[in-house]
Formats: sequence, C-alpha cells, structure tokens
Amino acid sequence: MAPSSTRAVRTTRKLALGTAGIVGFLLAWQLIPALGIISPQYLPYATDTLARLGEEFRDLEFWRNVGRTMLAWFLGLMIASVAATALGTIIGLVPFLRRATHTTVEFLRPIPSVALIPLAILIYGIQLQAALVIIVFASFWQMFVQVLYGVADVDAVARDTARSFALSRSERVRYLILPTALPYLMTGLRLAASVALILAVTAEMVISNPGLGRMIVHSQSASDWVGVYALVIVTGLLGLAVNLGFRLIERRSLSWHQSVRGEIVL
Repeated sequence: MAPSSTRAVRTTRKLALGTAGIVGFLLAWQLIPALGIISPQYLPYATDTLARLGEEFRDLEFWRNVGRTMLAWFLGLMIASVAATALGTIIGLVPFLRRATHTTVEFLRPIPSVALIPLAILIYGIQLQAALVIIVFASFWQMFVQVLYGVADVDAVARDTARSFALSRSERVRYLILPTALPYLMTGLRLAASVALILAVTAEMVISNPGLGRMIVHSQSASDWVGVYALVIVTGLLGLAVNLGFRLIERRSLSWHQSVRGEIVL
C-alpha cells in the first residue's frame, strides 16, 4: 500500500475512533443523571448543556468575553515567550550565568502562580495587568527551561567545527544554536500556550476580570449549573484548539527535523 494511502487510512481510523469516543462520552453523560446516579440538579443532561451552548454561541456578549480571555492569553504568552527566549539564550550561552542563576531558578520555578494573585491585585487592582502577572509567570518557566536545555544540547563536535571554521557569533547562533534549540523552543511554546490559557481563565475567576472565568463564577453563584457546564465545555474547546494549532505550527516549523520526519514516514 502506498504511503499516502496508509496515512489516509490511519487518519480515517483516528477520526472514527475520536468520534466514537465523543459519542460514548455524551451518551454516558446523558445516562448518569437519567438513571439517578447523580442528580440532574448537579449534573445536567448533556442535551440541556449542548442546547445552552448553542444559545451562548448566538449571544454577542459571550463572544466578547471569549475575546477578552483570548486577549489576556495572547498578551501573556507573547510577553513570556519573548522574555524566556531572550533570557534563556543569554544564560544558556554563558556557563557562569547558568551556574549563578541555577539556585534562583530552582527556587522560583515551583512557586504556584496563583499564589501571586494577592500581590498582583495589590499592585494593579482588578485590571488586565493583574491577570498578565499570573499568566506570564506561569508561562515563562515552561519556555525558559526548554530554551536552557536546547542551548545546552549543542553537539560538542559541531561546536568545535564551527570554531575551527571561524564562524562569527551571529553565524553560530543562526546555523548551530538555533537549529538545535528550535525543537525545545517549540515544545516549550506549546506547553506555555496551554498553561497560559488555564491561567487566563483562573485569573478571571479569582480576580473577576471580564472573560469566560468571570462568566463561570457568575453562573455558579446563580446556581445555573447548565451554564457552568456549557462554559466549561467552551474552555475545553479553546484548550483543544490552542493545542492542535500549536502542534500544527510545531510540525510545520520542524518539518526538517528527524523526529517529525519519522512521524510522517510512520
């Protein structure tokens, strides 16, 4: 069988299994309250939740809140990406800096970003900047560590070869360091994108910035459980879209890399 036909069969099979899984999940969701396992008051029927989802999709204010959440996500991710790439590259290229900052990085990295919410509110109040503090802090470490590993993974033989050919610093960065670190960088960006979305919604729930997070809190306060489940599904769909989008970007940008070429061949 030709490789293109094999890939088509595998793609069709994956889509079929994915569709079957979604249908099975929705069916189980519908049966659980119907059988009285969980009260419909706390676990609404899947049909009711999907109907509410359709209503939300026709509401302009709903889309405004989606836009507010995605704006916070985008700004936080971009700030974290630029800062992590620049600092990670500089520190990774200078062994002294890497040793000097190791303890500080290991101390700051495990701090839960939500622990900074009171500080962010104290400084910025209930504003977008407060949410950005949380998003940037959480996303930064995902990329920073990956960039450090990528810069440190440069092959010693390749480094000596570049030195023997008297390549300039900019040429070494372009032809040696960047190709080595790019797979790490793209992995960090994909992870940071998902984390940034989680923290964007979390910040809106806690800080009460406008967005999907605040909508969820308002629905919960009004005991509108159908609305809560519908909005949770929306956040899940956004997370899925972000993950798939960055996976596609990763595959396109690393089409030359052996790991991606191996996946394509298989």
